[in-house]
Order: sequence, then structure tokens, then C-alpha cells
Amino acid sequence: MAETYDLIFKGGTVVNQDGTGLRDVGVTDGRIAAIGALDAAAAGEVVDCTGLHVLPGVIDSHVHMREPGAEDREDLGSGTRAAVLGGVTAVFEMPNTRPSTTSEDALADKVRRGRDKAFCDFAFYVGATRENTNALGELEMLPGCAGVKVFMGASTGDLLVEDDEGVRRILSVIRRRAAFHAEDEYRLQARAGHVREGDPSSHYVWRDAEAARLGTERLCALARETGRRVHVLHVTTQQEIPVLAAHKDVVTAEVTPQQLTLFGPEDYERLGTRAQMNPPIRERAHQDALWRALANGLFDTIGSDHAPHLLSDKGKAYPSSPSGMPGVQTLLPVMLDHVNAGRLSLERLVDLVCHGPQRVYQIAGKGRLAMGYDADITVVDLKRRREITDDWIASKCGWTPFAGRTVTGWPAGTFVRGRRVMWEDEIVDRPEAAPVRFMEALAGPA
Repeated sequence: MAETYDLIFKGGTVVNQDGTGLRDVGVTDGRIAAIGALDAAAAGEVVDCTGLHVLPGVIDSHVHMREPGAEDREDLGSGTRAAVLGGVTAVFEMPNTRPSTTSEDALADKVRRGRDKAFCDFAFYVGATRENTNALGELEMLPGCAGVKVFMGASTGDLLVEDDEGVRRILSVIRRRAAFHAEDEYRLQARAGHVREGDPSSHYVWRDAEAARLGTERLCALARETGRRVHVLHVTTQQEIPVLAAHKDVVTAEVTPQQLTLFGPEDYERLGTRAQMNPPIRERAHQDALWRALANGLFDTIGSDHAPHLLSDKGKAYPSSPSGMPGVQTLLPVMLDHVNAGRLSLERLVDLVCHGPQRVYQIAGKGRLAMGYDADITVVDLKRRREITDDWIASKCGWTPFAGRTVTGWPAGTFVRGRRVMWEDEIVDRPEAAPVRFMEALAGPA
């Protein structure tokens, strides 16, 4: 008797931990049930993937969805709609909302909102403060929590723990890996005089490479001292690379598509304040160093740092203009274009946006195409050539720094736990998302 599945992805080139090859994928009850030649099998639905690549669902482990408190810029509905249009099946959202996600009630509120609105699965970071440090060990184990996020350098919002003793206390009470914005706040304050009114390219003069190196160096030393695991977000400088390489047993690292694609001063001249983000877009020499580090295996994840702002706010004169740019919808098209340009392999990209997040955050049942895992699947057309336009962007901000860029490689379909959510640029299912689960927190708080 032939095997029967709810869904079969037929005739595509599957990319997973086993390599790359023509294989079918069978799905039952929202989970992967078989990978291989399924010619004799029956299914309630067959997705023809001929000529397409079938990837594990892309996980964007670094987004700012602005809800609650700034829903005019973004909310969990619009932000995750943008995510699935870009081939992303799960997002991890940052805590610098209003109010900040620093308590059990605030986290539970976000989880409720996500269940009601999100088109893809989700998790939320808990923000560390001096006031909630003692509670972090319990908060990080709650359902829907991606872990603890610490701002060592000031960015959007009011979360900041800039001193070594404050960071040391945080690391001493947590068990899971914590994520860090590692700029040195003391140097940022000392260099505030380097800001030039009306000149957004002075952003990387003020928030210079030394501020990033100092912050990362201090964090790595504290991770070594306390024996805790940390994840350094949005690495931007060549100076950080040897520091990270010397601490890879306790430190993992993220790079963003923006830092791999945009550079100063040229893109500040072209984009103005739309190129402004924290840490900054830097000169080409730093970008070249990031690509070399990526080729040498230094980076563990790529996150978009999706941080939308309305053009009316971005249009303010620097430095009154806010830092941040949208990115969740363009992460995959921009990186697939880099694949087609030969800057990295498709397998390496899958490692950075699927397998890597699973390893770093110890995600349960996602990040791989493997029997028993959630059927989170991203289908891509590596040959499709498209122009990225503002009109395509689903974020409420309505713009992208990559507008006008023609890329080769495009998301064709997004499936979350076996549900077809996006196909050929159309949302085809209603919001029906769930919190991502984490292996270290399956039992909940002790």
C-alpha cells in the first residue's frame, strides 16, 4: 500500500544538512515525515517544485516589529506579512518596544498579540535592565522567550546596561545564550562631538570602529570570566574579527545583509539618513573584512535587524533622524543575489539562516529539513531576476534601502508547519502562528 502524506514537495532540489540534491519532501500533521523519492506516494496536496530549491524555513533571529508602542511604523501583522513575502518562516523580536519587554506580563502580552496577528512563528527577547536582573533566569525560560537581550551601547529605546559589573551580574544569573548589542557606551558619549549636523555619513565617524571593538572585547572577556555563552549581534568592523575568533568557544556572532551590501560614504550620499543604523554602515574595507570572515566560518547567523521607520521621520535632518531600516523582507533576495554572484554558496547561506539559528538558540524542531521537524519550508527560484521596489515592501514604512537593486534569486513560497502561507508573492493563508520552542526551556522555569 502506498504511503500517504498531507503534502508533498515534488521534484525540487533539497538543501539540508545531508547536502544538495533532487528529492521529494513528505509532510504529515505539520511535520516532515519523509525525504527522498516519493513517486509512489499519495498526498492531499502536491507542490510542484520543478526547477526550484527547497530549503529549511528561513529564521530571522533579529527583528524589531515595534508593537506595542509604535504601531504606526510596524506591528506584528504587517511585519510578519513582510517576513513571509520574503521567505521567512520565523522571527525573533527585540525588546525595545513601549513598554519594553522586561517582565513576565510584557512577554505574555506579546505572545498573545503574536498568536492573533502573526503570519509566521515567533519568539521575543526579554530586555535586561538593572532592575530586572535577578528575574532574568526565570524570564528566559518562559514560553515564547528567545533569550535575554542586552544593550551595552545606547540605541533605539531606553534599555542600556553599559558597565562591566552590570553585564557581569546579568551573565551570572542566566543559563541560556544571551544576545548583545556590543558598542562601548563610554566611547560613544566621549565622541558625541564628532556628529556633524545634517551629515549622516558622520554617523560612522561618531560610532566608530573602536567603539565596536571595545564593546565586543569587553563582552568576550566577561563571557570568558563567567563561563557563559553570548551572541554578538550585527558585527560591523574588521577590528572585532580577531577578538571574536579568539573566543569562539563561548561567543557566536551575527552579520547583517546591510553590512554585507551597503558601505560608506557612497551609500550615505545615495540614501542619506535611510542608510543610518546602529551600529553604522561603514567603509568598504570593513565590508571586505566581513566577507573574508564569513568565508572563514566566523559568523554563525545572518539577521536582518529589521527596524522600520516612516519616511517622515527619516526625513528629519541628521542627527534628529532615527537609526534603523527595514530588512526582513529583503534578507533572502539580497543574500540569494550574493549566492548567484559567487560570494557564498547556497549551502553556506542555509547554514547561516537556518541551521545556525537552530544551533545558537537551541531551537526545538526547526532549522532543518529532517524527519520529525516542523515542516517550515522556504521554496526559492535561484534563477528568477527581479527588481526590488518600494511597492513590494509590506512593512508599514513602505520603503527599503535596496529599492532599485536588481537581484537574481527570489522566494517563491513560504510554508509554516506545513501550511502554505505565501506563494508567488501572494499571501494565501490567514495568520495562524505559534511561539517558537527552545530545547533549554521546554520544561519552563525551575
